[in-house]
Amino acid sequence: MSWFDIGVNLGNERFDVEAVLARSNAAGVSSMMLTGTSVAESQKALELCRQYPPTLYSTAGVHPHYASEFNQQAYAALFALCQAPQVVAVGECGLDFNRNFSTPQQQLHAFEQQLQLACELKLPVFLHERDAFDEQVRLLKKYRAKLVGGVAHCFTGNITQMQTYLELDLYIGITGWVCDLTRGLALREAVKSLPLNRLMLETDAPYLRPKGLANHRKLDNGNNEPAYLPYIAEQLAAICEIDIQLIKQHSYANSQALFGLRKQGNLHAN
Repeated sequence: MSWFDIGVNLGNERFDVEAVLARSNAAGVSSMMLTGTSVAESQKALELCRQYPPTLYSTAGVHPHYASEFNQQAYAALFALCQAPQVVAVGECGLDFNRNFSTPQQQLHAFEQQLQLACELKLPVFLHERDAFDEQVRLLKKYRAKLVGGVAHCFTGNITQMQTYLELDLYIGITGWVCDLTRGLALREAVKSLPLNRLMLETDAPYLRPKGLANHRKLDNGNNEPAYLPYIAEQLAAICEIDIQLIKQHSYANSQALFGLRKQGNLHAN
């Protein structure tokens, strides 16, 4: 069983894709989901899935930063992308009222449209949220009955927010944020109460390089990589005082279950 990294921006220009995948495979991280943040990036993620080994999957969506670009053409393009067997979730979608690169109104519209798309296609959602928790939850509750599930990607919140997501039947995506002894304190406390059957692991590479990781700058140029997922798991195991193998087994099984991979078989046979 390999590790499963549910959040990798593999198409990022910082990456030498083949070198990153080689290091990931050497670290036992051979299964991963590539993040689509716009129509163009979603298409790029799908192309990488088709080009490389059959344990790569992807999402298709429009990140709240690019919500101003969301229109009927974008909806149609995402709908078409989601027909590919490698695309197993709608997103990265959600709300980000911290930077407001798109207005809150544009973000709310784009998010709701993607929730509707996920309901129509019976795909889970890959969620982003920053400084917009209440509005995010309001819309999730509105569509909860029709949603097949989802994951709170790169969760950095507190135990109350985590519990709210769990009550909405969501999984929780844990990144290297949990390794940060300063900014990650609330998360480090919250994960002690996170049920293993709701845990997913991700790097969000090349972003969110874990604190405390040895300096490999000559190798990785200071980027985060999927190969560092086991390091995140080690830190999580220490915080929760559990065997790292339990984290590996549950996070992998949860990823398979939410994204329907047990039913799909070898997607790349198509």
